[in-house]
Amino acid sequence: MANLKSLFKDTAIYGLSSIVGRFLNYLMVPLYTYTLKSCADYGIYNDIYAQTALLMVILTFGMETTFFRFMNKEEGDKMRVYSTALIMVGSVCLTFAAMVLLFINPIASILDYSNHKWYVGMMFITVAQDAFQAIPFAYLRYKHQPFKFAGLKLLFIFLSVTLNIVAYWLMPKIDPQWEIHIGYAFVINLACTTFISFCLISELVGFRWRFDKEKCKAMLRYSWPLLVLGIAGILNQVAGQILLPRILEPENGRYQLGIYGACIKIAMIMALITQAFRFAYEPIVFGSAKDKNSKELYAKSMKFFIIFTLLAFLCVMGYIEIFKYLVGEKFREGLGIVPIVMMAEIMMGIYFNLSFWYKLIDKTIYGAWFSLAGCAVLFAVNIIFIPKIGYWACAWGGVAGYGTAMILSYIVGQRKNPIPYPMKDIVIYFIAAMALFGIMKWGERNLPYWASFILNNVLILGFIGRIIKADMPLSSLPVIGKKFKKK
Repeated sequence: MANLKSLFKDTAIYGLSSIVGRFLNYLMVPLYTYTLKSCADYGIYNDIYAQTALLMVILTFGMETTFFRFMNKEEGDKMRVYSTALIMVGSVCLTFAAMVLLFINPIASILDYSNHKWYVGMMFITVAQDAFQAIPFAYLRYKHQPFKFAGLKLLFIFLSVTLNIVAYWLMPKIDPQWEIHIGYAFVINLACTTFISFCLISELVGFRWRFDKEKCKAMLRYSWPLLVLGIAGILNQVAGQILLPRILEPENGRYQLGIYGACIKIAMIMALITQAFRFAYEPIVFGSAKDKNSKELYAKSMKFFIIFTLLAFLCVMGYIEIFKYLVGEKFREGLGIVPIVMMAEIMMGIYFNLSFWYKLIDKTIYGAWFSLAGCAVLFAVNIIFIPKIGYWACAWGGVAGYGTAMILSYIVGQRKNPIPYPMKDIVIYFIAAMALFGIMKWGERNLPYWASFILNNVLILGFIGRIIKADMPLSSLPVIGKKFKKK
């Protein structure tokens, strides 16, 4: 129960930083979609960011999870593990950055950005820094320093949002000749990431940097399947965005990608919850692997994760008429994909929670196979259906890909390392959430807006009431739990 309390506490802190950060970051969506001249301009932004997301996985090559595993296995000098991980990731990132600067012209040409080569260059240098920062940030999580972790993440967001507001909103008002283009976003991201790199210097000094060859070999043996898993996993998220402007005619593809990229931002509340849960969950899971009640913790955590992601799904869909104003009017034709993308994100989160059975027995190769299977399904859906239904294929491809990986991981996991997940309760909650969503859609089509809004509030409150009455361990929550214990 102590671990469960720690999970709630750390998730609350990481979640708060993620929620505040994402909320501020959401300001970028209306800022870009209301000020940029065309959907295609925003499509360029999403295309390059999708490519850097893939690069981030490659440059960290599974070393975050590997770091936690080996820090908890190490009986002697734990800083040897940390310094070895820093040197491994740092060497890869430094080499990558140098290659980008040397070969920027051919790289930009291959990616169809010959006219915007420094968009690509700036983002690739930015992602090299982000990848290196992943290890010091993981070290903060290992030391259970969520406040510093969250503070630096929020500082980055604050700086980025402020500079973007200046570039896209304030300067055009000051100077009518100010030309708005998407390039400012890449400059600002590079500047803010570089600043955070300096803020992490304290995590890079005060110990002896040592490279342990044997430790390196062991860590690479553990991490290479995670790299394959990570590549397949991120492709499940961004493959559609990368393929869309390349399967369709470029201008039409970037136009559709702009719409798709704007609307999926509304659905990213799921990614927010999953990320916050992961930041808190990984150190606790690896740290409690030897506890006799660890499987009970995993089962309960899965249940609560699903409950709260379903609640988030209902909240977003219940207030979609408000959330739609996050994007400019010309982008709103794509709002229909929001529930589909959110469901894909729920499946991705479940798959992440399921993944610990093979990580804890050092059989990460299973994750690689599951993710590759999901990725193959996603690519097939996108390649077959993008020419027919455009960005809708990207949304459904995510459901198909994550659904495949999730089902395979559950089936094999229950044979190899069974965990007593409360499947009956999970299924009941899922059916209830889908039924409430169906009622919401009926009200949207058949009732006046005010009546539909009241109905949605009643349905959401009913779902929350069910959680509190039947499943929410209020006594386990920090601060609140103390009051319930007194009673």
